[in-house]
Amino acid sequence: MNRPGVSVVIPVYNEEQGLPELFARLYPALDALEISYEILFVNDGSMDRSQALLAAQFERRPEVTRVIAFAANFGQHRAIFAGFERARGERVVTLDADLQNPPEEIGAVLAAMNRGFDYVGTIRKQRHDSAFRRYASRMLNRVRARTTAIRISDQGCMLRGYSKAVVDLVVRCKERSLFIPALAYSFARAPTEIHVAHEDRHAGRSQYSLYKLLRLNFDLMTGFTLAPLQLFSVLGIAVSGLSAVLVVVLALRRLILGPEEGGLFTLFGLAFFMIGLALFGIGLLGEYIGRIYQQVQDRPLYVVAAVLEDRSKEQERA
Repeated sequence: MNRPGVSVVIPVYNEEQGLPELFARLYPALDALEISYEILFVNDGSMDRSQALLAAQFERRPEVTRVIAFAANFGQHRAIFAGFERARGERVVTLDADLQNPPEEIGAVLAAMNRGFDYVGTIRKQRHDSAFRRYASRMLNRVRARTTAIRISDQGCMLRGYSKAVVDLVVRCKERSLFIPALAYSFARAPTEIHVAHEDRHAGRSQYSLYKLLRLNFDLMTGFTLAPLQLFSVLGIAVSGLSAVLVVVLALRRLILGPEEGGLFTLFGLAFFMIGLALFGIGLLGEYIGRIYQQVQDRPLYVVAAVLEDRSKEQERA
């Protein structure tokens, strides 16, 4: 079977307003590369007219367009995973549908892969996001870099390139909590990063709230390292040691100075601090146990409601 030169996987969730502009820019950008390609749109349970627009686009360009429609909203990374499972290209590029990553930058990603890299991450130049979003992203990137072996400078940029070998390894993983770029990075033999342009959203609002971003980073850290648990164990040992010293000091003060009333609120403060620390540790442990719980349930990662694709080419190749 002749493979396309590149498969472009695009998760879509409530992007009705921006899809026409995406179509208008994406297809000419890929045509200009003069390589064979296919585009896989994965509709992640959109509640607007996104599916109707995707179906209409499939009718216009069925030879290069495929649409996978989920039965519900399963999340961006599961949508990308579904695209990976069905991608036929020798290389796979992921792209968000909101046009913050210009489709014209796909050529730069492929040019880097032509130099022998099997994973190409991207770093956004002059990010068009709020100051809070930029600073929060920078802080979370630093925390992740110090707690895992994953070296991704800009984990929020989804314009990335993967070799088919890396994609096949990702597909073999059946983890419940997926972070595709980090998982692919761990399998890559020759990863690199390049700078790409970044634009304002063409329409609509970001689907990632602060809570979702925090959840994503919790999943990333607990999915690729035991460092948080190990760090908390060391912290627990240190607090236990300091508590023992405090008990000895208070006992000596009682023997030497007699009963004291002034230290009561200090003890309350220390007690509340240690109780809070214990609750944090329970929550951290719960993150890891929760991952195990979800994994052993062995439920499907996603449910497909419909697939739009041109079967005639498959029959010709067969």
